[in-house]
Amino acid sequence: MHSATHVRSVIRQGRWTHHTSGLASTHVQGNVVILPAAQANDFLRFCQRNPKACPLLAVSEPGQAALPSLGADIDICTDLPRYRVWRDGELVDQPTDIVDLWRADLVTFVIGCSFSFEQALLEAGVPLRHIAQGKNVAMYRTSIATEVAGVFSGPMVVSMRPMKAAAAIRAVQITSRFPNVHGAPVHIGDPGLIGIADLGRPDYGDAVEVLPDELPVFWACGVTPQAALQQARPAFCITHAPGAMLITDLFNHQLASF
Repeated sequence: MHSATHVRSVIRQGRWTHHTSGLASTHVQGNVVILPAAQANDFLRFCQRNPKACPLLAVSEPGQAALPSLGADIDICTDLPRYRVWRDGELVDQPTDIVDLWRADLVTFVIGCSFSFEQALLEAGVPLRHIAQGKNVAMYRTSIATEVAGVFSGPMVVSMRPMKAAAAIRAVQITSRFPNVHGAPVHIGDPGLIGIADLGRPDYGDAVEVLPDELPVFWACGVTPQAALQQARPAFCITHAPGAMLITDLFNHQLASF
């Protein structure tokens, strides 16, 4: 098991450019949104009004690439495996660093990720198929609306993990203890009730089979801001690529509420 510092070092060197599910598994991972200061206050309110999907772990000062509350050596310009660059709501690039794009007015938001409660699920004997198969988690846009803040609105995005009924009940109990990384599921069962037409075609991540004796279990997902950004269409912003998270020095157990 590698430390967060080691994994970030490997990522910084460009030697790992894939999803981070299962890496440094005892450490908190975060979704990332980087916006010009002009849009930062609206986005901060969006996160505050939608804490289930957008639980804030940290917000930087404008132009500050460091995030000292999350790790002593973090450089947001280099420490994600892959970024997404957006212009006017359109995805224009997916680089492995953003050094040449950094500006003095950029504000970084780090949002809790469900990867952080997966360790607790595995320790409790709840199997997670995407990890067992080395896949990214499946993520879907839903018909659940987020609460509007300024220019930001849009559908909630959810992550899905298939589970047998007993495991799903246990998962509700366990993840309820982690409100800073999405907490308890927002839906269990029929995906059509939350506007998902086909589990085999996720909007983000990798498809994972749901067996006949299993239920799909859905958690609010930190990719929700990317859906909001696509609707708000800011002139410029940067996010993580879905599944390619910032690995912090915080330990998952530090986020447990009890």
